[in-house]
Amino acid sequence: MAATKYKYLIEVEKAKEAKDGKPSQGPVYRSLFAKDGFPPAISGMDSCWDVFRMSVEKNPGNPMLGRREIVNGKAGKYVWLTYKEVYDMVGKVGNAMRSCGVVEGDKCGIYGVNCPEWIMSMEACNAHGLYCVPLYDTLGAGAVEFIICHAEVSIAFAEEKKIPELLKTFPDAAKYLKTLVSFGNVTPEQKETLGQYGVTLYSWSEFLQLGENKEYDLPVKKKSDICTIMYTSGTTGDPKGVLISNEGIITLLAGVKRLLESVNEQLSEEDVYLSFLPLAHIFDRVIEELFIWTGAQIGFWRGDVKLLTEDIGELKPTIFCAVPRVLDRIYTGLTQKISSGGFLKKTLFNVAYSYKYHNMQNGHGHSQASPIADKVVFSKVKQGLGGRVRLILSGAAPLSTHVEAFLRVVACAHVLQGYGLTETCAGTFVSLPNELSMLGTVGPPVPNVDVCLESVPEMGYDALSDTPRGEVCVKGNTLFSGYYKREDLTKEVMIDGWFHTGDVGEWQPDGSLKIIDRKKNIFKLSQGEYVAVENLENIYGLVSDIDAIWVYGNSFESFLVAVVNPNKQAVESWAQQNGISGDFKSLCENAKVKEYILGELKNVAKEKKLKGFEVIKGVHLDPEPFDMERDLITPTYKKKRPQLLKYYKDLIDNMYKNAK
Repeated sequence: MAATKYKYLIEVEKAKEAKDGKPSQGPVYRSLFAKDGFPPAISGMDSCWDVFRMSVEKNPGNPMLGRREIVNGKAGKYVWLTYKEVYDMVGKVGNAMRSCGVVEGDKCGIYGVNCPEWIMSMEACNAHGLYCVPLYDTLGAGAVEFIICHAEVSIAFAEEKKIPELLKTFPDAAKYLKTLVSFGNVTPEQKETLGQYGVTLYSWSEFLQLGENKEYDLPVKKKSDICTIMYTSGTTGDPKGVLISNEGIITLLAGVKRLLESVNEQLSEEDVYLSFLPLAHIFDRVIEELFIWTGAQIGFWRGDVKLLTEDIGELKPTIFCAVPRVLDRIYTGLTQKISSGGFLKKTLFNVAYSYKYHNMQNGHGHSQASPIADKVVFSKVKQGLGGRVRLILSGAAPLSTHVEAFLRVVACAHVLQGYGLTETCAGTFVSLPNELSMLGTVGPPVPNVDVCLESVPEMGYDALSDTPRGEVCVKGNTLFSGYYKREDLTKEVMIDGWFHTGDVGEWQPDGSLKIIDRKKNIFKLSQGEYVAVENLENIYGLVSDIDAIWVYGNSFESFLVAVVNPNKQAVESWAQQNGISGDFKSLCENAKVKEYILGELKNVAKEKKLKGFEVIKGVHLDPEPFDMERDLITPTYKKKRPQLLKYYKDLIDNMYKNAK
């Protein structure tokens, strides 16, 4: 293996020139932390069940799963079940499942917000060699029915309030689904309704009783066995079932452990995690597996975004994982507080911020950059996250650079951005602590995969140029085992052992990766120019007065238009300074406000030297953020471009008419 010009990468294979119609490929790299090879497998750990079983043997009395006690309708303290208590309950759940005729290789659905019962059901699947199939409603009732039928789910667990939703999937779901278990209670009417379809419905306590005094042998589990089928919400078409093996998850855990040790941030059983990102997604699932392996604590939120900060305050987590949407909310809340705090407070904050940021740019770690500013000014931010957070991880979508920079300074914790897909078992790249140069990147690869960039000639991306750019390709044991019942789609993305992510990346001088574009989101304007729209949205997203932007163009028009979600606070304060009155909705319709936002977009286009045809000529301001309710984004906040076009079609036509 050769050293490279990149500080955090080592070269495993040389670059390949284009031949036989195959595009050229940059060198294959892996993490510096794997220079002597990938972390070895842990002896005796062949499956996700072993992760839990071995942790119970080591830490039987440690608190494992916690939820808030509700006293007289008020949420109180967190009440904990130990590893051993959870293990005993998982035993009952597994035996109950087997007594209903469920056998190894069967598919078990889990539906609802994260809670202790979710994890127990998942561990019972792991114990008995069942495929755990998360069902999630953000895909709509139609998708839940699609997944049950496509995966042939024969038993499902669901949160009490999801039972009515599940009833909508019948009669079709009854072809496969025979047993349904509520995490809470059930009504006689629900039992009767499901009975008509030949489905038996149990409350949680009834189901546990089925498992009393029964003992079933656990099957022997192999690394190659599938432990979960995770359906990903494609931006187009039906959800795809991603097959994830035991090996994928345990390989990832070993890599993340090596990474955290290499940067001196290893987890311990003292760590506490707040479980609120959906367990139905790979990001949260693998983090929780990591905590279980460590013997640490997992506390669950109450399932209500409005109460999230209160749950954080009570649990006081040490590691906080979030998606950008949540961190954006935190950022907006903090900046509003600062700007309404009066001149003195604002000035003090800005001075402290500039001083600390400057020191961090000069290579000081966040805790040494300005201990006084941390104590006097920023400690309040830390308290807002419970006071003990040391790591904030962001994943699932790109985090805007201004939000990331702000949080790195004020949160008094490491803020790391990661990148991965369900197909790569989540974390494939993650930025490193105290490396301010990695702002806006997803960092170097995790020490368990090989990665390379492949040229995309039709988009002008060359993996062999001085600034290597190309499609990000990944190889290693964390990769998925294929799409369930979709060999055709698997072959499209798995070529010679390399998984093609569809994302375009650019190597940075230190060996971190920046995601700059998406391979498929490219269109041609009427003058024949190609536009790579994600790259443009990332650039226009730098305008701090907007929260989100969707850029549109087509081959019948010569210029671009956009729909923007403006930042409420920024627009209101600009309007006030310019003597324009009205509520947020009417401001978004105001021609002067539109002109102002268009001007800001043009400024950034000029500053980033965009070409003439890449400059936005018309804009519509929507006060309502792009949301899942209107089917404009996926559960991981990726834009659904065909749906956006359908929804805003008339406005787009008008913008083109008026801008000519």
